[in-house]
Amino acid sequence: MSTVSPIARPSSGPRVFLDYDQAGLDAAYDQAVWAPAMADIRERLAATSEAVRTRLGAPKRYAYGLAPMEGLDVFAARRPNAPVFIHIHGGGWLRGVAKDFAFAAEMFVEAGVAFVVPDFAPVSEFGGELAPMVAQVRRAVAWVYRNAAAFGGDASRLYLGGHSSGAHLAAMALMCDWESNGIPASFIKGGLLISGLYDLKPARLASAFTYVKFTDASEAGLSPQRHVARLSAPLAVLAGSKDSPEFIRQARDFAAAAKAAGKTAKLIEAPGYNHFEMSESLGNPYGPGGRAALALMGLK
Repeated sequence: MSTVSPIARPSSGPRVFLDYDQAGLDAAYDQAVWAPAMADIRERLAATSEAVRTRLGAPKRYAYGLAPMEGLDVFAARRPNAPVFIHIHGGGWLRGVAKDFAFAAEMFVEAGVAFVVPDFAPVSEFGGELAPMVAQVRRAVAWVYRNAAAFGGDASRLYLGGHSSGAHLAAMALMCDWESNGIPASFIKGGLLISGLYDLKPARLASAFTYVKFTDASEAGLSPQRHVARLSAPLAVLAGSKDSPEFIRQARDFAAAAKAAGKTAKLIEAPGYNHFEMSESLGNPYGPGGRAALALMGLK
């Protein structure tokens, strides 16, 4: 049940979710409606990522699994025993590669933090199933914990973040039963979730995600908001005021659910930022994403 009133367009047809008719719900999950310049922003982020690689040098590439996509880019800090920030990129569970998210690396490296971006296979390679993607991201996070020393990282100061569908995948990693994998339950020291999806029911109903194979079991098991009792790390949950209305509601409801479960969750709503600008802000120490990341790590 939603804990806040939905931000919706007036309904003219039968309601399918909260106060949305089908057209309204589809529009609320269509980023082109809310961020018409999204292609320009993606192009800018790819160019910025290339410029960052020119300044910092190419990242080290490590394999965390056997599949071709199971690798991660590491921008090491300039000092040993550095904290580590892992960023899970977005793209609707379908698009995106690690190299195009290097744009944020420079801010972290300048702050003395190792920055890690994993690659993982798109949901289309798993027949629309999200569970294998969740498993890949969890394997990547586990690899970083076990091998942080290989790139000068401090495994006792590991932080995890993500944007959009990457925030969903990061949230699922934050809620993993790590002890069953031989890893301490509280090894992740903080989570930064930007413009994410935390309850899959509306995504299941929206036309934007018809390529995802949702079932009752996957909706229940892979909706982070329904498993907040498993959280052991403090969270910063972000959304932009110009994000799509469902992403704003999702952030509010998830932060409220975490707090209701007795967890530490700070909700940050950034005025004037759309969905893709929220992603870009992770690379700016004065933007909402970068500032929240540094604060989460005690560096601001």
